[in-house]
Amino acid sequence: MLPQAHTTPLQTFARNVMGSFMVGAGVGHLTFARYPFQAQVPDWVPLDKDTTVLASGVVEIGLGLAMLLTPKKYRVALGIGLAAFYVAVFPGNIHQYTHRISALTLDTDEKRFLRLFFQPVLVAGALWSTGALNKRQQPA
Repeated sequence: MLPQAHTTPLQTFARNVMGSFMVGAGVGHLTFARYPFQAQVPDWVPLDKDTTVLASGVVEIGLGLAMLLTPKKYRVALGIGLAAFYVAVFPGNIHQYTHRISALTLDTDEKRFLRLFFQPVLVAGALWSTGALNKRQQPA
């Protein structure tokens, strides 16, 4: 079991913002942004693009709700899991950039390129907001 970490009110706020963002993105995957999200699915993914978007939407809703509702003792593990999810979907961002695919307001090479630098911010935010980066951790 991973250790528990103390989090500050600012970390709690960030965790709630990230959780809300993830739920919203997941709902988008399942509804109004379903087709645009398919633009990010690399051709080498073995599943149908629509299936991939739907599955990732369900995962995003689950991770988002977990960010909002998970008890303290599971937050470090959740932060690591969310960070891993952000790393796992990063090839989709690269695919959209390298194939010059316009979708989700990313309609220029510059916007698509700048987005690549946002993914590490999300990874760090998931780890920081859940206390996974804290030095003061308590045994579970």
